[in-house]
Amino acid sequence: MDNKTDKSPENPNQSVGVPAPEGTANLIDTDYQIGQDNYQASPLGVNIDIHGAVFAISALVIIAFVVLTLALPEQATAVFDGMKNWINSNMTWFMLLSANIFVLLCLFLIISPLGRIRIGGDKATPDFSRLSWFSMLFAAGMGIGLMFFGVSEPLSHYGTALGGTSVGEDGIRTDWAPLGAAAGDPAAAARLGMAATIFHWGLHPWAIYAIVALSLAIFAYNKGLPLTIRSIFYPLLGERIWGWPGHVIDILAVFATLFGLATSLGIGAQQASAGLEHLFGIDGGNITLVLLITGITAVAVISIVAGVDKGVKRLSEINMVLAFLLLMFVVIFGPTLLIATGFISNLGSYLMELPFLSNPFARDDANFSQGWTTFYWAWWISWSPFVGMFIARVSRGRTVREFLISVLLIPSAVSVFWMTAFGGTAIRQLQQGFEAAASADLPLQLFMVLSQLPLAEITSFVAIILVLVFFITSSDSGSLVIDTITAGGKIDAPKPQRVFWGVIEGAIAIALLLGGGLAALQAVAVSAGLPFTLVLLVGCFAIVKGLMSEPRPS
Repeated sequence: MDNKTDKSPENPNQSVGVPAPEGTANLIDTDYQIGQDNYQASPLGVNIDIHGAVFAISALVIIAFVVLTLALPEQATAVFDGMKNWINSNMTWFMLLSANIFVLLCLFLIISPLGRIRIGGDKATPDFSRLSWFSMLFAAGMGIGLMFFGVSEPLSHYGTALGGTSVGEDGIRTDWAPLGAAAGDPAAAARLGMAATIFHWGLHPWAIYAIVALSLAIFAYNKGLPLTIRSIFYPLLGERIWGWPGHVIDILAVFATLFGLATSLGIGAQQASAGLEHLFGIDGGNITLVLLITGITAVAVISIVAGVDKGVKRLSEINMVLAFLLLMFVVIFGPTLLIATGFISNLGSYLMELPFLSNPFARDDANFSQGWTTFYWAWWISWSPFVGMFIARVSRGRTVREFLISVLLIPSAVSVFWMTAFGGTAIRQLQQGFEAAASADLPLQLFMVLSQLPLAEITSFVAIILVLVFFITSSDSGSLVIDTITAGGKIDAPKPQRVFWGVIEGAIAIALLLGGGLAALQAVAVSAGLPFTLVLLVGCFAIVKGLMSEPRPS
């Protein structure tokens, strides 16, 4: 096994893999050297170090996708809608069942003796402080989503639940309410609406991220394999992961990552544009969206060049401070008592409704389970190569138990509190007669809620900054991850490659927005997430097998 150092002895500046395990670890015996199939050159003085097959096919297909989507927007929209409708109609049960498996496995590992195993070897020490580590994984995980859906989703579920159920001529429900709704009962509708919201932002999405992150971390830092998705398949495919089966797996990971990331970037651009129009009267049309994505992509490129320690880390810490300040402002100047008591009651409602919301079979709330839950699960899964690999990249030195508690339980609790504060405030405003937020377009709803609180212009401006910085950290982190995959698993490949992928991410977001707007973003996320669900299920098997072969601390 030659993957035991991260620098070549002949050239200390040349990367040849990932850091070797510290202390006792069970390396996989393989002759493969990380990066051995890479193409290395310096055309026009620009260093490149890429896996030829993975990089070339991924780049060519993505560029062709962008060109065709921009050239044929109507046809692209029809294709996107067709894919999404088929998946929603036929694969919802599979998505829900898979996500349940991910949660159960994570909870099992937390209480299992396997939780004592340390990522990177039993002597490994963390690369980042707890605060920096948590800031990075949370900002990468769902920052933009919390800003966009923190108000709109609780309002939507509350309204549909309060309106009750309706049945069409074919006997199928036509309403969008979760479960059996709560017709005419505002208190019950609020509880059910918050439970449904938390369901989409709690244990299940973070379990999806944790499965990918932990399996990658174990097989890279403990087993000595490249930090790429193909490594998860070693227990099944063995040495064949270095050939075309592995190439295809990594290419699928690149597609899923780019499309999932583009969905979030497009959503963030829409919300930032809506905020700018609300505050400053700036037209929120396509030109503004394109300029926003272009400008933020340029800033993200600067952060990419600065690197993880200086770029992503600092931006993530800034964002956590801003997010905390905005959250505390809403808690203090919003319905404080309702938020304080609502956190516990909403958590209780979530846990009580969890078995029913997560049921994959015999559901009659098809619009909710297909239109909301299936979209979310596919979105999280399409994000999982990106977020999972990034979390793995920054989690060396943590025990499995510490890792899973931090990645699964703590962010879930924060998400519950965030949704309680913003969603609870929005619902209370609606119950008191303020209907502007509920009737506004989704990207504008957060700013309408803030308009009813003191210092509205300042807080709305802070919210715009938050969205933009989440935008930057997502693009930055995503570029780092995609570059690692397309560089054959090297974690410090030349920076011009990261810049290339950062530009491509922005181009995809622009193409999707111009080729169908939010519907196109949602459709492509669902389409990218479905095939990658199979990869995550393999990851469940790989995690258990990999951990059981590791030396266990006494």
